Amino acid sequence: MAVQGLPQYQLEKLEEKIFKDDNEWSSYLKTIDIVMDHHVRIATEGALVGSIIYHGFNKDLAIISDDAGQFNIFLHGLCWVHAERSIHKLIGFTDKQKKILEEIRSDIWQFYHGLKAYRINPDEATKIDLNEQFDKLFIQKTGFASLDQALKRIHQNKSELLLVLDRPDIPLHNNLSETDIREYVKRRKISGSTRSDNGKRARDTFTSLKKTCRKLGISFWKYLDDRIRRKNEIPPLAEMMKLKITESYP
Repeated sequence: MAVQGLPQYQLEKLEEKIFKDDNEWSSYLKTIDIVMDHHVRIATEGALVGSIIYHGFNKDLAIISDDAGQFNIFLHGLCWVHAERSIHKLIGFTDKQKKILEEIRSDIWQFYHGLKAYRINPDEATKIDLNEQFDKLFIQKTGFASLDQALKRIHQNKSELLLVLDRPDIPLHNNLSETDIREYVKRRKISGSTRSDNGKRARDTFTSLKKTCRKLGISFWKYLDDRIRRKNEIPPLAEMMKLKITESYP
């Protein structure tokens, strides 16, 4: 919460408690005088993270993002595809600059393939070598000012881009997450979103259920049939998610 900007004097008011519902949580915030929308949002997000951990989700869960601040929680890593875009969008105005850009981009993707290979077969010697390669690649001065600045910014994010060296189980990009939200974007383009808050909640709920079922290897239609007919042959999705996370992060 402190990292997200909640003032220390507000942070000190919060206690470790369990709340039954949103109303009880909202009332509690009012009693300790946390009423500004920004502060309420940060405190609520922090409480939700605490609830996730309390209910058994792995606190060592790694989040891979495009560097949006709201995702900088748990163990935070950066998406290599997004990081490289700062190089990809540069334009060389001379033949020399174009050649330098081409060489640097080639070196970056060669390094990326080295990280992919490390994920499959990690070892200490390769880890040290990749660490050194990263510094050599992103500290270099090319004489192309815009490129040098982009390389410097990437190097400043070294720990988050190289999180995979300590956690070979995590992905190098967040393309799967972006694929998950693509359906929302398509529907918004077609229909201009929903007409009411209830419609939005219904759309989001059923889309989330469908995608969760897919990730768990469950037929969404069978899941709906199971719940509508009250067969209860399929366990609660939350329990299945906990089991899958436990298997993934022993």
